[in-house]
Amino acid sequence: MNRKIQLLSIIFLGVSQFAFSQIKEEKLILNKKREPEVKKIEKKKTSVETIKNYPPEEKSQNPVKYTITDVPAVSDFKTSTIQGEDVAPKFDGTAQNNYFQFGMGNYGKILADANISKTLENKIEIGADVHVLSTNGLKKDYDWKSKQSTATLGAFLNSYGEKGKFNINAEYGLNNYNYYGIYALQPDAGVDLKQKVNQFKVNGYYDFYSNEILNDIRVKSSFLKDHFDAQENQVSILANLSKHAVEIGKSGINLNADLGVGLEAVKTDFAIADKNSSNFVNTNLLPKVTFRKGDSYLMLGSSFAFLNAKNSNDFFAQQKNNKTYWFPEAEFQFAAAKEFKFYGGVDGGLKLNTYGDMLQANPFILSDQFLKPTETKYHFYVGLRGDIDETFKYDFSAGYGKMRDIMFFQANSLLDNTYTLNRSAYNYANTFSAVYDDGNVSDIKGSVQYFPLENLILDGEVRFTKYDLKNYEDIYNVPLLNASIGAKYTMLDKKLLLGFKGIFASDRTTNSFALEGVGTPGGMVFQSTEDRNDKVGGYADLNLSAEYKIHKNFSIFALGNNLLSSKYQTYKGYKVLGAQILGGVKITF
Repeated sequence: MNRKIQLLSIIFLGVSQFAFSQIKEEKLILNKKREPEVKKIEKKKTSVETIKNYPPEEKSQNPVKYTITDVPAVSDFKTSTIQGEDVAPKFDGTAQNNYFQFGMGNYGKILADANISKTLENKIEIGADVHVLSTNGLKKDYDWKSKQSTATLGAFLNSYGEKGKFNINAEYGLNNYNYYGIYALQPDAGVDLKQKVNQFKVNGYYDFYSNEILNDIRVKSSFLKDHFDAQENQVSILANLSKHAVEIGKSGINLNADLGVGLEAVKTDFAIADKNSSNFVNTNLLPKVTFRKGDSYLMLGSSFAFLNAKNSNDFFAQQKNNKTYWFPEAEFQFAAAKEFKFYGGVDGGLKLNTYGDMLQANPFILSDQFLKPTETKYHFYVGLRGDIDETFKYDFSAGYGKMRDIMFFQANSLLDNTYTLNRSAYNYANTFSAVYDDGNVSDIKGSVQYFPLENLILDGEVRFTKYDLKNYEDIYNVPLLNASIGAKYTMLDKKLLLGFKGIFASDRTTNSFALEGVGTPGGMVFQSTEDRNDKVGGYADLNLSAEYKIHKNFSIFALGNNLLSSKYQTYKGYKVLGAQILGGVKITF
């Protein structure tokens, strides 16, 4: 085993030294997607620091040790879309909170990124986070504009009191881009394809150190507006009540009782096309009890949802729907050993589909959507996970579920057949709309992490998802297979950090349109022919990352993305950027 580890270390060291030489020659390519800063702040700032005798022992932070944690089957690392975001790699455990970095690259890329925080008296921490990225797009592939710019400004405050910790963060996000994916027409180069989305979020979180009765309270709010005057306001409140670690006699079994009480409200109004409007108010109750002994446990619970829904548009008056839902919630884990833990269960739930969530999945949707929730009636799953010698961690599972109103995107044709190219930005058969269908879903997913050396981490994830729909033969724009592999390696006394990420997806079925002019010269119109079994090819997206610390407060970094330089399409007509190179400097303080 040790010889294998040594051999792997020597091979990887050789590759790393080659990569380092490429940095000197300014040829290394690297790019890593940045997740939205509010999520980053929540992840980084809401955990209590380990301070001697503080917070109280009832809910002090767990000792630092290797533990099994859930790893999603699909990575947060995004593909190299034309509007992709980049950020320099981070030194885990050694990165300073206060930094500024700036970089430039091909495709006119400009990156500016900064984070600053300060701990005040009375254990109050404040900070801000800024991210700006712009690109000129694919000028050689499209006659019209395909450029994009994004900006995110976030601020947060953490306060650690005697009974609990409090976090509040706010974020403003701007995404300015174009509906550039035109494949069925050939408009003029100066055509206006602009779309712009502004979103402001405020989140608050209070976590009590002790799990006695009131555990935590979460409040989230979002305000969105786009270039075509679509508006969406969203707010959610969740309180978790709990009583944990209740011993049952001398059996060694502990009882945990939890009750989640939540309220979510979403109001969305669109101003173009059908002018859809929707208003949802959803109340949730999630009671559950967990019996635990060692690493084995049995959780039994339920989920209740009380939905009040209203929909209207220019074609029908307001429709109201009040409905109560019940979903099963149960899970067991049998820990035969630390290396082998068998688990299984059933769950379900109601998801409110919002315009903001749709834009995250597909920014090229029409600014007019009919919104309705997706119901997972039940989803059964079984799996096996474990930790082998604190060197290899794995989690494999398979599931089957029944769903109502599964949401996916289909392509729109022209909104009118008038024979002219002087059209609105969204009226070139270049947008998508949400459609819904009932059906069954089968999924197989797995994730592994391997730690052969102290300074080397390898990981891999895969997910297979198959939908059997009631009305559609195939689900549109959803790949059957997603996978990723990654590696992180530090060397030269942790002065050099190298990273690799490969993302893979199978092809997707989509609908598409062919357009031609018909009629007399005085009465020409466009005739549309739909292909309901078109294909968008799969892809392999390889990415590298590197950062070298010249000084404890000064680093240089290189970012690269899509090293195979394949301008694959994320949606029909929307090519991604080819091989991207970006380099810059980072200052920490």
